[in-house]
Amino acid sequence: MKPFPIFINIFQKHKKLRLTNFLIPVIQSGFFIFELMTVKARLPKGQEKLRLDKYLWSIRLFKTRTIAAAACDSGKVKFDGSQAKASRNVNIGDEFEVKTETKRWRIKVTGLIQKRVAAAEAMKNYIDITPEEEIQRLQFQAASFHTGKRPSKIGRPTKKDRRDLDDFHDN
Repeated sequence: MKPFPIFINIFQKHKKLRLTNFLIPVIQSGFFIFELMTVKARLPKGQEKLRLDKYLWSIRLFKTRTIAAAACDSGKVKFDGSQAKASRNVNIGDEFEVKTETKRWRIKVTGLIQKRVAAAEAMKNYIDITPEEEIQRLQFQAASFHTGKRPSKIGRPTKKDRRDLDDFHDN
């Protein structure tokens, strides 16, 4: 029970097949029989399928994949100026605009990774092409951020400062 060699060659040449069922003609006892055969082939390297939410999670733009999917659903992730779905396939060379809590990213995909890796490794799989004015805006915000903590030796003394002053005056 061997399938015709021509069908084996077709399976070997078509690498784009994922998991497909085929009816294969087989010669058995001088009769043609069609046998159901399942063929599983892998996509060539560089053509793997990867969902957008999984990619954004794996390059560490979002802490969880659920948050990445929610960002896609709420319109915070854009591809070519329009909202991108979480299930969209990511390809090398795609450019996305991503709005996180802290920053508006503009990234270009340079590599695909299936699992979450260290930050240094993740940065090798995208290029940050965020406009310069956005980066300057973030730097200005960081410089003008006020924590609410009183600067040293300015303004009203704290309770500890008052106690130290009282101890100094009493002695």
